[in-house]
Amino acid sequence: QVQLVESGGGLVQAGGSLRLSCAASGRTFSIYPMGWFRQAPGKEREFAAAISRSAVSTYYADSVKGRFSISRDNAKNTVALQMNSLKPEDTAVYYCARNGRTALEYTRYREMREYDSWGQGTQVTVSS
Repeated sequence: QVQLVESGGGLVQAGGSLRLSCAASGRTFSIYPMGWFRQAPGKEREFAAAISRSAVSTYYADSVKGRFSISRDNAKNTVALQMNSLKPEDTAVYYCARNGRTALEYTRYREMREYDSWGQGTQVTVSS
């Protein structure tokens, strides 16, 4: 199992930006797609973004499309989530996750069960 550690969360005003980062242990980081999920208070965890192992393909939830950008650096074993134009409804704990397949399954990449390793999460709070 890989260890994932998120960082970069915090408190920001609406309209502001934050950049989350996730550092992964191990030598197999570049083999697997990665994703970001989020969980708001009282709600289920939901998909936010995913990136293929080569970073050629990226996918976003409709709620963040055009505002968030996922990227990865396989040389540094990191994946990032740049969040712009933040809204109060973006307030949540954000989790980094490793996809259990070596390629994103187009019909399933939004599903939590496709991911086999999770970080501890980082809190993002957007004030109005």
